[in-house]
Amino acid sequence: MRLSPAATVSWLLAPADDEQPRGHAAAAAFLRVLLGLMWLYNVAWKRPPGFGESTDSGLYHFTAHAVDHPVLPPYSWLVENLVLPNIAVFGWGVLVVETALAVMLLTGAWVRLAAVLGVAQSLAIGLSVAYAPNEWPWSYWLMIGAHVLLLFSVAGRWLAVDAVRSGTGSRRTLATVWGWLAVAVGGYSALRSFGDPLAARGEGLRSTDLSISLGLYNLLGGVVMVALGLLLLAGTRTHAVVLLRGAAGLAVLAAVSLHAQIGFSDPLLGGDATAAAVFLAIAVVALTASAKPTPRTSTEIETVTTQPT
Repeated sequence: MRLSPAATVSWLLAPADDEQPRGHAAAAAFLRVLLGLMWLYNVAWKRPPGFGESTDSGLYHFTAHAVDHPVLPPYSWLVENLVLPNIAVFGWGVLVVETALAVMLLTGAWVRLAAVLGVAQSLAIGLSVAYAPNEWPWSYWLMIGAHVLLLFSVAGRWLAVDAVRSGTGSRRTLATVWGWLAVAVGGYSALRSFGDPLAARGEGLRSTDLSISLGLYNLLGGVVMVALGLLLLAGTRTHAVVLLRGAAGLAVLAAVSLHAQIGFSDPLLGGDATAAAVFLAIAVVALTASAKPTPRTSTEIETVTTQPT
């Protein structure tokens, strides 16, 4: 059966609503979250404005491997003549794409589209560094394969925005999980940063040895994160749309402030690009929780009311 371009786009943007055993959906969701954590950790070292050009480090250094250790000559020519001379523009593109991947995979939003983006980004990374010293080419084959698996799986059926969109998941459960996660991350970071409340580089739940991070936050950043968690929990419990949309707006504002400051000045919230991605993920969940229930939902009965302003 041949799909038209319009039908293909519709399929990519649609949530997976196939009936599958719960174990299959949970396993696919585990892989989705695992890949989301991978992208979440890696956005932190994509730092504007030069992305490492002046010190031959960071994104610039690794992208230059495509020229120094070519995997595919035409790609190496493209990197040498187009990408590296315009690393600032290219770097922002990478930061946007990888942030979007982290947000969509962790929240389970538009998972098929995220899978396609993940294949493309994994391929680009592999063509840049697969032949570089101390690299393992199979890392990138496995990254590509994992995203292909997501594309044709039901990874958006469990604890995901796509599950809410398809009418098979609970917005209350999704928002509650993210609300408690925000409280835990923010509370831990605030306590750890108490001695230096406005530190340019705060604390956070992370392990560099395991390459896992949920972002850095100083005392102010931790307080904002806790506030977002409480708004999610209260808004979900009381069905108050104004609280949920307030959480979304505050989260977006926090993420924008970080991206506007990282690499240019000391971030007011003491965060990094990973923290900005977490804020954006919370915004996506809050907006999903504030939307009207899908008519197909039969597993939950919700009454969402707009509170007076």
